[in-house]
Amino acid sequence: MPILIDILLLTAITLIPALELRASIPVGIVFAERFGIDLNWFSVVLVCVIANILLGWAVFWILGPTLRFFEHFDWFRKMIDPILLRTQRKIHPYVEKYGEIGVAVFIGIPLPGSGVYTGALGAFVLGLDRKKFAIANVIGVLIAATVVTAIALAIAHGMDVPSWLEWIIKEPAAQH
Repeated sequence: MPILIDILLLTAITLIPALELRASIPVGIVFAERFGIDLNWFSVVLVCVIANILLGWAVFWILGPTLRFFEHFDWFRKMIDPILLRTQRKIHPYVEKYGEIGVAVFIGIPLPGSGVYTGALGAFVLGLDRKKFAIANVIGVLIAATVVTAIALAIAHGMDVPSWLEWIIKEPAAQH
């Protein structure tokens, strides 16, 4: 049962927008002891990659019906149109220059504002078909997983932790 809990925890972290596997892989590798995760690094990466790929496909698949339903409401258009335009501006240069490989690179860059949520939304808004997005999503998730795993393994094996991450590693001060 504990393995199932580990898988569910990593999957839940992967599903959080802006975090995705950029957070779940380090939690499973670098902070495994702190979170009580008892999976080897390869299992952690496998769980997070599968969850992130499925997440991207699900987001892309539900966007069409969801947006078509809600676009009939003025409040929704006023709230969502700016988000769609901002996302389109972010990803358009990648798609324009590189096609679906641009979407893959955009998804694969482990920086804030990129990832499968934004990649799926941008690809949808720009009219990329499902098959091309599915391929771009897999490639992008694998790129991100490779980069994040390499960094997480380096930290787990003794590389200095960046100062902005130290607060996560430190144990809470003992209560008096």
